Amino acid sequence: MTDFQKYIQRYLDLIPSENWLEELKSVGEKTVSLFSFLTEEQSKFAYAEGKWTLKEVLLHLSDTERVFQYRTLAIARGEEKNLPGFDEELYAQNSFANERSLDCLLEEYQLVRQSSQILLETMNFSALNNIGTANGNQISAETIGKLIVGHNIHHLNVIEERYLPDLN
Repeated sequence: MTDFQKYIQRYLDLIPSENWLEELKSVGEKTVSLFSFLTEEQSKFAYAEGKWTLKEVLLHLSDTERVFQYRTLAIARGEEKNLPGFDEELYAQNSFANERSLDCLLEEYQLVRQSSQILLETMNFSALNNIGTANGNQISAETIGKLIVGHNIHHLNVIEERYLPDLN
């Protein structure tokens, strides 16, 4: 197994069932529920120096999902060029998430998730099996769709383990 395969497998292993499209919806609802209970002040919390605030984590989820949507779409439609990677730290540094309201970030997350659900639920099965190249690695459109789910679960786990205990 390559390093890339090991890297993505850690996200795929977090998906609790084979029905990843249903999990996409479920994890989205869980994310909205968790963030809906935070106050504006709590959403600015970071568990350690140099770590993202909860607002930055939420916007990171939206940013990453958008990148994954594009990759899924491009590969499903037959794109043969290498799709670029992205620097999540650079994106977070330039997101200005902490200057936005939590309600605004939550609304954005919900719209991005709704867009992902429509894209993935209406995609032809054969298109999901298309293989393309993203950030120099071969990957199927379906696997990228699954990564949206696993990546989101990963960050919910980090929030529950490292953020929430210090908020209570």
